[in-house]
Amino acid sequence: MPTTAALWTVTPEPYDSPVAAALWRAYYTEVSDRWYLLHEGRRTDPAELEREIAAKPGDELAPPRGQLLVARYDGEPAGTAGVRLLDPATAELTRVFLHAGTRGRGGAALLVGAAEDAARSLGATRMILDTRGDLVEARALYARLGYEETARHNDDPYAEHWFTKSLRPARGG
Repeated sequence: MPTTAALWTVTPEPYDSPVAAALWRAYYTEVSDRWYLLHEGRRTDPAELEREIAAKPGDELAPPRGQLLVARYDGEPAGTAGVRLLDPATAELTRVFLHAGTRGRGGAALLVGAAEDAARSLGATRMILDTRGDLVEARALYARLGYEETARHNDDPYAEHWFTKSLRPARGG
């Protein structure tokens, strides 16, 4: 069934709200399980999952230097994208996630576009991000949205691909 953007909304959300916490848990569970299943043939240990979720609450995604966005599909929380300023001109895109049941309906491009707008409003002229090799859908999305693969820009042990995109001023701005 074709879906229109009218079913999607993307709005700022406090990083520590119950909605944000539930989406962070879903995101982290999915990417962690995917990595462990690929590399060790098992799911994430529940204690490890809880430690990692607690260790990364997302406070860097709070204004004035960051923003967490929540996408809702037909009114229900469906995904997130976060932006944080690394320096006055550079923002990092992080926590891009959609629940599996809402993928393929245009929400990812809307989320990333809203994150780019948020980065511009923070003063950024460039967006960077990293991802893993096994997250092929993410890499395809970023390429489709104009991100170019670039050299390593951080020391994240799980990052295998790094991307950048120039953020041109918003139309009319």
